[in-house]
This record gives sequence, C-alpha cells and structure tokens, in this order.
Amino acid sequence: MKQQMETHTYQLQDNGIFPNSTLPVVHYRNAIELSFFRPAHQLGKLFNMNGWSNQQDGGIFTYHHYHSNTHEVIGVYKGKTFVLLGGENGKQIVVHKGDILVIPAGVAHRNMGREKDACCITAYPDGKDYDIHTGEAGERPAADQRIAAVDLPAADPLLGEDQGICAIWRNMHIAHHSL
Repeated sequence: MKQQMETHTYQLQDNGIFPNSTLPVVHYRNAIELSFFRPAHQLGKLFNMNGWSNQQDGGIFTYHHYHSNTHEVIGVYKGKTFVLLGGENGKQIVVHKGDILVIPAGVAHRNMGREKDACCITAYPDGKDYDIHTGEAGERPAADQRIAAVDLPAADPLLGEDQGICAIWRNMHIAHHSL
C-alpha cells in the first residue's frame, strides 16, 4: 500500500555565504508512485505538463551550490540520499524514490552522500537555463539582485496551477513585500 503524500516546508535564512530565500523549500514526500519501467520518463512528462522543462537526468551535486536565476525541482526516481539545505548549518533531510523537492532560487543544496545515491530528474520553470554559484567571494550582491528578479512559477511541478508552491510561495511573497 502506498503511503499518503506529506508536504514539508523548510525556511532557510541568509547565512552570509548563501543568500537562501524568503520562500521555503517544499518537500513532497511520497509524492508519486513511479512505474517500474521508465520512471525518469514518467517524472519528466509530469514536469513538462506543468511547465517545468530543461530537464537533466543525474544525481545531486556533492558540493554546496545554488541557482540565482531560477527555481529548481528535483524528482527522485531511484535510491535515496541525505540533502543539506541552506549551507553548513542548514537543514538536513532525506529524499528517496517518489519524493519531489522544489528549491527556490538562492537556496544552497548539497548531496551529503555520493552523487548517484539518488537518481533524479531536475527541471526549471519555463525551461530556464540555470546558473551555478558555490558561495565564493564576489558572487554577491549581483546574485542577490538576480534572485530578487526571479518570478514565481506559473504552476507547481507536481500539482499544477494554483496549488502547492503556487499558493505557499504566493502567500509568502505577498507577506514579505508588505513588510
């Protein structure tokens, strides 16, 4: 019997090295029951249907990195691993087959195991080309300016329009801008 999907959010603050985000990371545990044959294709098709493309098939990098020009979705289709979010003193979580992790622009993430411990499909809203930053001196404030200019996605990569991150992030975005 498949377990019920759980939605977890993780708020990660700027730590001086990594900007992180006012938007939370959204972790859908047990999000999707994957077929035995071609599970990567199944995830890719789902993400495409919801407007998340420019897909890559691989693992999660084993060094801290973030994207300043786009959000990212990671769908795990095989294995499991520990992911550290937010930098050295951030939040460590486990992701496994069937999980989907939506990471806002600016949030550092790192695989704490081996790169291929979890096989994943990654994608980006509207097929955006992504950049990679590693917390090196000189990345900021230009990276911060790019992060601030990233639009909210039109659809959640799993649940579609007006659901999931669309509702969660929209409410956080409105609250942040009304301060």
